[in-house]
Amino acid sequence: MSDSESIGASLTDPERFADVFHRHWDEIHRYVAARLGAEAAEDVGAETFTVAFRNRGKYDLTRPDARPWLYGIATNLIGQHRRVEKRRTQLLARTPAEGVSGSFADGSDARVTAELLGPRIASALKSLSAADRDLLLLIAWADLTYEEAAEALRVPMGTVRSRLHRIRKKIRRAFGNADPTRLQEENR
Repeated sequence: MSDSESIGASLTDPERFADVFHRHWDEIHRYVAARLGAEAAEDVGAETFTVAFRNRGKYDLTRPDARPWLYGIATNLIGQHRRVEKRRTQLLARTPAEGVSGSFADGSDARVTAELLGPRIASALKSLSAADRDLLLLIAWADLTYEEAAEALRVPMGTVRSRLHRIRKKIRRAFGNADPTRLQEENR
């Protein structure tokens, strides 16, 4: 049964939405964990499916695969989570208190990024806008196609292509116009 069939059936039998959850939980959870760290992944992953369930009546049933839709929801929730963490960190920075340190999630995210991609790529990712970083990570980590990423971010295909072109140029510049994939191979 396709995702669209499961979602359509869940409109009259809500328990059928569990098929979509079971089919995609691991993948969405891994993506969120890679972006936010393991600590936040459970909550943000669960919220992704809660939002999807609440909005299942708006799902385009002509689309058999719900992955782009779910990744779009997850990406929006990741952005919300980061904005809340940033505000909280800024508030903590203004509050004089001994022993208060930065957010563990922020540190975890930085460690995961550094371990997976290396310091130079992490620096290049950090220099990207949030929208560009979301697009790149949907393609690189979630393994979405350009079409799926466009659907997830609700932008036209041309926007995806032009953003990726700009992102590639920025990444190349960060590596002194070298191909980062070749540098990675040389370091093995």
